[in-house]
Amino acid sequence: MTGAAGHHSLRTMNKLTSWLIGCMLLTAFSAFAQKKPTIMILPSDNWCNQRYFMTSFSNQGSTVKVPNYQQAFTEDTELPQVISKVGGVLTELGYSLKDAEQEIKGIAMRTGEDNVTSSKTSGAMLSETPLDVLKRRVKSDIIIQIWWKLNKESKGHSASFTLEAFDAYTNKRIATSTGTTKASKEVIPVLLEQAVKENIKPFDEQMLRWYDDQKKNGREIVLTVRCWDNWDNDLITEYDGNELTDCIQDWLAEHTVNSAFNLIDGTETFVQFEQVRIPMFDERGRAMDARAFATELRKFLQKPPYSITSRVMMRGLGEAIIVLGEK
Repeated sequence: MTGAAGHHSLRTMNKLTSWLIGCMLLTAFSAFAQKKPTIMILPSDNWCNQRYFMTSFSNQGSTVKVPNYQQAFTEDTELPQVISKVGGVLTELGYSLKDAEQEIKGIAMRTGEDNVTSSKTSGAMLSETPLDVLKRRVKSDIIIQIWWKLNKESKGHSASFTLEAFDAYTNKRIATSTGTTKASKEVIPVLLEQAVKENIKPFDEQMLRWYDDQKKNGREIVLTVRCWDNWDNDLITEYDGNELTDCIQDWLAEHTVNSAFNLIDGTETFVQFEQVRIPMFDERGRAMDARAFATELRKFLQKPPYSITSRVMMRGLGEAIIVLGEK
């Protein structure tokens, strides 16, 4: 093909190619924009307690009972099936499911206070529950807890259920769904799968509203700064004419989303910030958590004029403690 007809055909092919590339880019952009949060599904505390899957945990001198997930997954035959069915429903909606059961197998359940440094402290003791350990190992945006109970009926049996979604960083409840299945002779996992499908739309919408807020306004964490009691300085020590607490607040104002954070308590050796809104991802595209954010502050304080050695400690994904003075 030559002449005007050839040039016309070439222009047509170029337009078609450009249109196809545009469609592909639009599809890719839409898929990225619609990306949903990662989730991890666990049995609720109530469910574990009713089935005696609990263990004692020492939290700064007080003994509390917490779910023994490892025992629950090992001894209860319904649990893995139920989580698989419910997880399948949510995966079909676009959520990324983290496999809690496999990770739990590799985590030794802690029954006492977490290891802390032998250095003298100003009273900051660090301990984590088994759920905190799990959340730190298996980073997800949302923890979904499920509870169910079998009801005997004349036409078979039904199941009452509750789904609750929690922000993995703050433990705040962000979505809930509850109901009772129709009477059936189906096994519990299938019953619950059907019930979840029937009630999932409002639950999904609640989680997406929360996630949209996170993307717009940042993740919410708690940040605490303390001092080792053998450190020569404290939080009211002045650097270039400003107290250290003020310098830390200036850094937070610059590095939080929309400068959002609240100073809720503070002394010369202790300061705590809540509702600290941090970016969801760092400059390299990796998920940001409280430890990563606190580590950036630690590096800032390590430079002149501060030259402060410090240590970052964690409680789960959403709370970090920086102790000033030494590692």
